[in-house]
Amino acid sequence: MNEYDNDDHAYRFGGVDSPLRDGRGYDDEPEKKRGGGFFRALWRVFSVMFIAGFVVAIAGLVYAFIYVKGLEPELPDYTKLENYQPKVTTRIHAGDGTLVAEFARERRLFVPAESIPDTVKQAFISAEDKTFYEHDGIYWLGIPRAALNNIENIRNGAPLEGASTITQQVAKNFLLTSDQKIERKVKEAIIARRMEKVFSKEEILELYLNEIYLGNRSYGVAAAALNYFGKPLSEIEPHEAAYLATLAKAPANYHPVYNESRAIARRDWILGQMFENGYLTAEELAFYRDMPLGAQLAPPLGARSAAFEYFAEEVRRDVAERYGTDALYDGGLSVRTTIDPELQLKAEKAFREGLAEYDMRHGWRGPLTTISLPEDLDAKTTVEREGDEEVPLWALSLREAKKRLVAERKSAEDLAPWKIAVVLSTTDAVAEIGFRDGSVGSITLPNLSWARQFISINELGPEVESVTQVLTPGDVILVEPVEGDNSYALRQIPAANGGMLAMDPHTGRIKAMVGGFSFGLSEFNRSTQAWRQPGSTFKPFIYAAALDNGYTPSSIVLDAPFVAPGLDGTWYKPGNYVADRFYGDSTLRLGIEKSRNTMTARLAQDLGIGTIIEYAERMGVSDRLPRNLSISLGAGETTLMRLTAAYAQFVNGGKKIEPTIIDRVQDRHGDTIFASDDRPCFGCNVDVWENQEEPPIVDDREQVIDPRTAFQMVSIMEGVIERGTGTKIREMFLDEPLPPLAGKTGTTNDYRDAWFVGFSPDLAVGVFVGFDMPQSLGNGEGGGNVAAPIFGKFMKDALVPEEVVPFRAPSGIRLVRVNARTGKPANANEPNVILEAFKAEDDIYGRSRRFTGDGNINAPTGDEDIDGDLGVIY
Repeated sequence: MNEYDNDDHAYRFGGVDSPLRDGRGYDDEPEKKRGGGFFRALWRVFSVMFIAGFVVAIAGLVYAFIYVKGLEPELPDYTKLENYQPKVTTRIHAGDGTLVAEFARERRLFVPAESIPDTVKQAFISAEDKTFYEHDGIYWLGIPRAALNNIENIRNGAPLEGASTITQQVAKNFLLTSDQKIERKVKEAIIARRMEKVFSKEEILELYLNEIYLGNRSYGVAAAALNYFGKPLSEIEPHEAAYLATLAKAPANYHPVYNESRAIARRDWILGQMFENGYLTAEELAFYRDMPLGAQLAPPLGARSAAFEYFAEEVRRDVAERYGTDALYDGGLSVRTTIDPELQLKAEKAFREGLAEYDMRHGWRGPLTTISLPEDLDAKTTVEREGDEEVPLWALSLREAKKRLVAERKSAEDLAPWKIAVVLSTTDAVAEIGFRDGSVGSITLPNLSWARQFISINELGPEVESVTQVLTPGDVILVEPVEGDNSYALRQIPAANGGMLAMDPHTGRIKAMVGGFSFGLSEFNRSTQAWRQPGSTFKPFIYAAALDNGYTPSSIVLDAPFVAPGLDGTWYKPGNYVADRFYGDSTLRLGIEKSRNTMTARLAQDLGIGTIIEYAERMGVSDRLPRNLSISLGAGETTLMRLTAAYAQFVNGGKKIEPTIIDRVQDRHGDTIFASDDRPCFGCNVDVWENQEEPPIVDDREQVIDPRTAFQMVSIMEGVIERGTGTKIREMFLDEPLPPLAGKTGTTNDYRDAWFVGFSPDLAVGVFVGFDMPQSLGNGEGGGNVAAPIFGKFMKDALVPEEVVPFRAPSGIRLVRVNARTGKPANANEPNVILEAFKAEDDIYGRSRRFTGDGNINAPTGDEDIDGDLGVIY
């Protein structure tokens, strides 16, 4: 007997009649009045006789089923539980270990018995089987009690009550059905007895606590601890363990939101049982009964946050392709990915803001839908499921409207901080709006002044001078909180879409992935699945080929009308961004900085289309480019992921990289079954560090271009932001120093696609914006106006100035002061001077190449008088 096994303690510290119950209802353990006398004694005699007779009857039934009916051959093999392999959740982690997503048919984490805290075991034993450590698989005294209760249950049509021990529950859950038949109960009892002879109590408890369903898609105590309390099993406190044990009986009856009071009552009863069993002191009992329930509902399976939806789906497809769907959903894999949660949030924010800004430039397309408002806006009704809450009638109509909009994918749950609202009333200066919870707010005229009527992609209605021009009572709209008390700004889901990627340029590890404006609206990943024309973002690969074939950044190429025969008998006549505007002799650098089309086409014709395709394929841009001169201006197709990885190879010194989203995969036992970096590392797995040097790791990646050429392209693309088509990025840093940034804009015909792909020394980023069904984004909406600002927003937020280093120059590069326009070496006091990157063997005066006019490029002889001629291609 422990120190609490007496009536006095039971009364004082939570027993049947204890005042510690505080009047709480205990529907599972009703209180009984004590009595005495002749009838009480007589009742005890009959009870003893009944129990004895019942036990004899059960023994007879067991005998009959085994030896008469022949039940023995039908019994399942319980020994297979020795090799129990439960369905376990596959968990997806970020690069820093943060849980990103979960995939499972049954949400379960297997925990061995020795790792399950005693508190959790004690709570379940107290709730389900307090004699667990004493019985031999069956609690015989519980059988007649259950039989008596079932007489009443049968009469009332209620479910039958069992007297199952934890061992019997294991036998039923693993080996039998849940049929309420005597035959099944007999089988259960026989198997339970036999299991007790083969398995230890801890092994049986391990099976039980890992298999039991505890509601909220939780199988097993470890998953339930995370799903309800957001903490690992090792951190669960007694009152939390008691709530988990509460759920073993009937999870739906003790829902933490809808049945909170009932859940607390049952939890407190279990705490009382833990006290009576000696697992808690009186002080602990009082303390934990005063604790709030504290349980919440876990997010659904899949991504843990809306920001990770596209990335999580990409990982899901990858794992399923590698190991199959059974391993994905049941195998308990641990997947360490490349994603950086902080960068992911910043990328999504920059992309959504930039896309919304573009969309607002093209006007208001109208509300999501409209609903009828009651004549009396103050009229309310009661919602029983939400705690008898009173809400306005218009709020209920708004809730129904949102359900329809989400089902039709006209709105989504992942648009935060945007909220869905209904317009309640309007004046010239302000609109009153209401939300689903019955609260209200307002939109003032300045916060919807952008909402001129959309007429066409290039035409808008008149300026907005009144709120009533835009909104009408009953309009269902999207709004975003702004500064001010309950103040909001009008918003709309952009008609265009796109994607954004951030990548480690040295390894190819994807640090952030945005596949579209909203996963809830469209699961199509535009970062990985959309094949689009890259426009001028393809040009750097042509210029890199030129630099590898004797050109220098200061070589001169003519910017003038260009005509070449096409394969189909037509003539290819590209024009510049500004039609009929040409600039004559221009340096190779200016061709990139100003994105000159005719210069690029002329250069590509000189190099040969075969050379261009070979460079593009070697750098991974695309493996299906047509043999057509138009690809020089980006007429082929590629994906944002491919293009960003190709650009990353400029900043990493020309080393081949493959984009990766998974670093490592471990099986349920912790063994590594996949590692993206499989290079041998001798000396990496030493037990202790004893001041030894870091072990060398061989960099065996392919060198796709000369590292000096790669650096020259980095230097040239810095000029795109400093002086060229990407100057809007520079303008975003006017209040602080511009970090080392480089990149290239891209715009396709009729402004159908807008691109910017660029990098800092240690981060490569690509942005694409366009309609899913290609159409014009609007006049002037090219890469510099649409995509570049998104890149700038992200880089300004993502880069830590103290940690940014300059671009790394390889050996064999010399920096020379030249005139930015002519490319010639500059005099001491000459204005408009930049540092140009030349290879050591380059003639800075341009003597390395000269176009002769007959289709050949020859190196000049030493006798020629070139007088500083840079070598011109016409």
